[in-house]
Amino acid sequence: MSGLGLVILLFAGDALVKGAVNLSLRFGVPALIVSLTIVAFGTSAPELLISVQAILDGVPSMALGNVVGSNTANILLVLGLPAILATMHTSEHNTRKTFRFMILATVVFIALGFRGVYDWIAGIVLLTLMAGVLFDAFRQTRKHRHAGKAARAAAEASEDDEPEVEGADPDMQMWRILAYLVAGLIGLPVGAQLLVTNATVIATAYGVSDTVIGLTLVAVGTSLPELATTVMAALRRQADVALGNVIGSNLFNLLAIIGIATMVGPIPVDPQFLTFDFWVMLASSLLLLPFVYFRQDISRLWGVVLTALYAAYLLVVLFYV
Repeated sequence: MSGLGLVILLFAGDALVKGAVNLSLRFGVPALIVSLTIVAFGTSAPELLISVQAILDGVPSMALGNVVGSNTANILLVLGLPAILATMHTSEHNTRKTFRFMILATVVFIALGFRGVYDWIAGIVLLTLMAGVLFDAFRQTRKHRHAGKAARAAAEASEDDEPEVEGADPDMQMWRILAYLVAGLIGLPVGAQLLVTNATVIATAYGVSDTVIGLTLVAVGTSLPELATTVMAALRRQADVALGNVIGSNLFNLLAIIGIATMVGPIPVDPQFLTFDFWVMLASSLLLLPFVYFRQDISRLWGVVLTALYAAYLLVVLFYV
């Protein structure tokens, strides 16, 4: 069943990237914005499903570990492994604004955690911030579309055609675009669920705590959609989708998933999060600074470094914390 889940993830990730890129072309929306909304929501669906279920099952620490662990994995593992396969030319894309949103969301999330519990009050704060992020993305999209009318007119008058984006088809019919998006949005959580369920059963049999399961096996499992999507985006040289997917997913995890989950029930904060895991998540987020502000590509060397850091983090969580 785990192998089937992995196959579903790979195909669903490819479908979602194709759908997102072609949707952006059809409506004149930048691929980065699409990845921050449609792709981010789709690849974060497993975290939402598992977090809510964990609260209903009486193991809320697994829900918090799932989100915190997934955000750390998204940066170190989800960007690291694809970069080993192919350098991601993130220096060509401006993600400074969304990166600042992510850092702000991380700081607010940690500050709320020091209250000792994520309750409905914390949930309202997080969901309000999420609404602000989505409103800004909507406003940015409208601004881009209005500005793009003149640019498209100038492009049509020019004899020099711009190079086509790999994997994109400007003539793709809308039903095919929607089919790709639906296949991705459905396939990603289904594939992740198959993998996570089997891994969690094995971990529980060995007496591993709910917090550690959430931070490791569940976090990695629910980050597999992001990994599958980012691998396909990297191979298709869609670095804006890859980086936007990670930043958008982290924003969605912190603000929307925990925000929605608190409406189901309170989430107590284990002291381990306050002394270790929150700070690893923040430090991992700050590692994106060279790629966002100093126009560095995520090279193969960086991929090795990020992946090695994640392996070290797993060892510490499993054997020393």
